[in-house]
Amino acid sequence: MKIIIAGAGAVGTHLAELLSQENHDIILMDEDPEKTEELASGNYDLLIMNAPPTSISRLKEAGIAHTDLFIAVTPHETKNITCCMLAHTLGAKKTVARVDNSEYTTQHYREVFKQMGIDSLVYPEELAAKEIIDGLKRSWVRQYWEVHDGALCLLGIKLRREAEDLYNKPLKEICGPSIPYHIVAIKRDDETIIPNGNTELQLGDIAYFMTTRKHIPLIRKVVGKEGYADVHRAMIMGGGDISVHVAHAKPDNITIKIIEPDEDRCQELAEQLDNNDIMIIHGDARDTDLLIDEGIRDVQGFAALTENTENNILACLAAKRLGVRKTVAQVENMDYVAMAGKLDIGTIVNKKNIAASHIYRMLLDTDVANIRRLTIADADVAEFVASEGSPITQKPIKEFHFPEGITLGGLVRDGVGMSIGGNTQIMSGDCVVVFSKSGLIRKIDNYFATPSSALERIISSLKK
Repeated sequence: MKIIIAGAGAVGTHLAELLSQENHDIILMDEDPEKTEELASGNYDLLIMNAPPTSISRLKEAGIAHTDLFIAVTPHETKNITCCMLAHTLGAKKTVARVDNSEYTTQHYREVFKQMGIDSLVYPEELAAKEIIDGLKRSWVRQYWEVHDGALCLLGIKLRREAEDLYNKPLKEICGPSIPYHIVAIKRDDETIIPNGNTELQLGDIAYFMTTRKHIPLIRKVVGKEGYADVHRAMIMGGGDISVHVAHAKPDNITIKIIEPDEDRCQELAEQLDNNDIMIIHGDARDTDLLIDEGIRDVQGFAALTENTENNILACLAAKRLGVRKTVAQVENMDYVAMAGKLDIGTIVNKKNIAASHIYRMLLDTDVANIRRLTIADADVAEFVASEGSPITQKPIKEFHFPEGITLGGLVRDGVGMSIGGNTQIMSGDCVVVFSKSGLIRKIDNYFATPSSALERIISSLKK
């Protein structure tokens, strides 16, 4: 697949690094040579072009007429929209633009942008806010994700001593046919495990459970998290765009204090967030005395959402020391994601991963409803829709030999979530949730595609 990425900022660079591992024909465009210097000198399978992505002549030079996917993730919303429109007009098959206006992401305006030649819009700050809200609503869960409005749910949970009944037993004993959940991935130290029936859980693992919404209380009991207090009061460090979106999207049963060091920004926040449940505090959230004065010992949730990764991690550690059980950190430095997980920070939010998840699903040929990368585990999870006549619908699951590192977590049929066992027969139209180690998700694409589509892709790859 030929891919052009416009913009070598944090998101564009991260995407280029990820996609360069998958044998795509990638061009990274940015007019600033300093931004592309590190990638150019690294061991990445891609081409660097120092040119403005709004230049028609340079887009033609990059081969835009034969491009399968054009991704515009520069810091400038207008530039992203403009170069996507140009790319579409010049022959790009699909385009995606990063935007900074939540209004654009509503269904109505998405259709407007579709008519303009922009297939998808990415607003990382809004997506990050949703993930933070999910984390605050479930204080005992590291990561939470819903499939088809909650027909199936994924919960990433840190296993502590209270979950001792789960340890040192093969999963086939604790996740049998009568058990309404399935453990689909395990993060153990720096290793990500896509388990089989003989895998055993250990103290300190982060286990990813797939279940239906009604069985979430059962999982909470099984892992011994019933004593974790739900979040009703929360503090947020930093008054940036993500914090604003969190405040707008928060549930009615959660009150929030936002602590922001810039006085002018505090005034802006007070005007934007005129809500009795939201208080704006002028101060530095790294000041422990200030946190105590503002009642941090009485809050159940703390989110550090500044652009400084180190400050966010340290602030969450301080909040935990002061008795806050649920903490959320914005961690944009990828080198610190694993470290933050080991420090028991709690929920970790990375905008680059969120944007990559949205864009990555456009690389798949099958009808994929959703895909995301798990921030603290080297794994992907995707929803595949089984096409009529596809191989996955031809025989029971136990007769398939999927590539190592891939497992099926559950399915949604006619809006109803259900678990998958060896005797399960996938039907046309079923939405199946697939887990894999990062970079392997495309290996299962052909199982869900019609035979003709799969053959066309094989022929296309041979021609390349």
